This record gives sequence, C-alpha cells and structure tokens, in this order.
Amino acid sequence: MLDNTQIEENALYSRIVEIIETRKSRAGSYANREITLMYWEVGQMIGQAVLGGERAEYGKKIVETVSQQLREKYGSSFELRNLRRMAQFAESFNDIEIVSTLSTQLSWSHFVEVLPLKNEQARLYYAQDAAARCTILDGTAAESGI
Repeated sequence: MLDNTQIEENALYSRIVEIIETRKSRAGSYANREITLMYWEVGQMIGQAVLGGERAEYGKKIVETVSQQLREKYGSSFELRNLRRMAQFAESFNDIEIVSTLSTQLSWSHFVEVLPLKNEQARLYYAQDAAARCTILDGTAAESGI
C-alpha cells in the first residue's frame, strides 16, 4: 500500500516529466521552424542574387565557393546539393507567409519530399495535407505516414 508521501512523490515526478516532455517538444518544433525558414531565406538569397538572369554560369561558381565556405563553418547541411535544394524550395514556395505557416507543423524534410512535384498546386496540397495530419497527430510527423 502506498503512503501519502509516495503518492506525492509519484505525482510530483509525473508532473515534472510532463513539463520536460512538453517543453522539449515545443523547443524541437520551434527549432525545426527556424531551420526551415533559414533554408528558405538562404534559397531566396541564392535565387535572387546569384542564379537568376544573365549571371547564371558565374552564379553557379559563386554558389560552389560559398557552399565550401559554409560547409567549413556550419557543416554538411550547406553542401552544394543542399544549397540548390534551398534555392528550389524558395522558388517552389515563393510566399514566405505560406512557408511560415506550414513550417510550424512541417520540418525541412517534409518540404524536400514535395519539391520534386512539378505542379505548384500539388506541392501546396501535399504540404498542407501533411501539416493537417501532423496537427491531428499532435505534431508527430513520423506517425503521419509522411
């Protein structure tokens, strides 16, 4: 039989675990959102300043150099292939408001999954669908089948 002290300890422990898990989950969601927005901004910068217009060939060389520098400073997330994805992401999802809203529920990897879709409406549909399923499952993207 449990005495009152054990019951209080169990209740205290359970509540602290709940607080820790909730805050960790929120921190992870916030970090995912910020990373996704950062990648969008980097992609936007690459698309606008370097790869567009008449400077395309010259721009590709610049992106290669910048990629090397970023990789040295920040790691493999900024390898050339990923920078190109970021540019494709910013071009494919050109409305920051939509990206900002979706990134509260979707991670970068979700966006990468829909990038190959050629149709803008299809990309947006599948991204919104994934976000809705993640919300229903309390943000657990792995269980949503995405």
